[in-house]
Amino acid sequence: MSALARTQEILSLAKSRAPADRERLLMAVVDLCDVSDSAQIMGAPAIQDLLNSIFMSLVVEAEREIRRRLAEKLSTVDWAPTALVNVLALDDIEIARPIIASSPVLKDSDLVRLLVEATVEHQIEVARRPGLGGEVVAAILQQNEPAVLTALAGNTQTPLSAGDMALLVNASRRVAALRSPLARRPELTEDLALQLYVWVGQALRQSLTSRFRLDPAALDAALAEAVGQAHAGGVQEADPAIVWQQDDEREEMERRLISKLAAAGQLRPGYLLRALREGKLSLFVGALAALGDFPPEHIRKALDSDRPELLGLACAAVSIDRSAFPTILQLVRELNEDRPCGGAEGARRALSAFGPFSPDLAAAAFRQAVAAH
Repeated sequence: MSALARTQEILSLAKSRAPADRERLLMAVVDLCDVSDSAQIMGAPAIQDLLNSIFMSLVVEAEREIRRRLAEKLSTVDWAPTALVNVLALDDIEIARPIIASSPVLKDSDLVRLLVEATVEHQIEVARRPGLGGEVVAAILQQNEPAVLTALAGNTQTPLSAGDMALLVNASRRVAALRSPLARRPELTEDLALQLYVWVGQALRQSLTSRFRLDPAALDAALAEAVGQAHAGGVQEADPAIVWQQDDEREEMERRLISKLAAAGQLRPGYLLRALREGKLSLFVGALAALGDFPPEHIRKALDSDRPELLGLACAAVSIDRSAFPTILQLVRELNEDRPCGGAEGARRALSAFGPFSPDLAAAAFRQAVAAH
């Protein structure tokens, strides 16, 4: 099928609201990325309007495998919507990795924001991205996260200034993983090599001595000073293991992602089911709280209760369809140690929360019930 025919297919599918057609629409866009003249086609005003108006909403509710394929395809194109690329960059690291690594849409300001908002895994991918700007390098050095510093030191496709190198060599006193990549950096000077010599193993010492022809007397003096500091307690060796993200860090990133989606008007009920299917209970809690304007602790209280109807009321308040609730309840129980309790009878009772009343009334009933529980 030609690029023009695919474009017409996209425009046709965009008029349909059927779930199957929405998925076909995403896949059609993914396939178009492989067409040689797709950049010209996707830059057309009609297609750009389509992308900006509906693409984000499609991706928010898309299955994980579709988002992964989309991220891979969009990682090298310059016509992808900025908001979409930034949302994909905050997705699970397997999805975000190709976007962070090479998307031309991501600017230095976007990368700095990822360093602040995302997990350590995402930050490591930022530090590995070729050709980082000075603003991004400065942000990495300021945060001083060992795993991210190590990734930066190994990124030979990003030039480092003398000041950057000095900060990294100084950090290598406590972060052993930094030493080997720093010893191989082309920007390493003789003065910095002398500092580094004190903290590296025998193999790297031989490499530094050969590369810089270091003065033996200077080496002896540096080693003696280091031994004196060690005896005085001046140098403490840090654990060189890479530090991965903690649960609270993941939840903070999820909160920021939910805020971005809500601000863009793209946080919708279908997102709740996607979060549960991907095993992200905390993301479900945050999204449901944001959609219903409920305190997150009220949602957690409902999930840990013996009354599934509380969760039913919260879902009814955000216009979840009654037919989707049994699936939501089952997934929540699987992720939450079979809570909310109540078994099959509780599940049947919970369906009464979807009675013939408005979402506003369901929201009021939820607030009253959870406060009294």
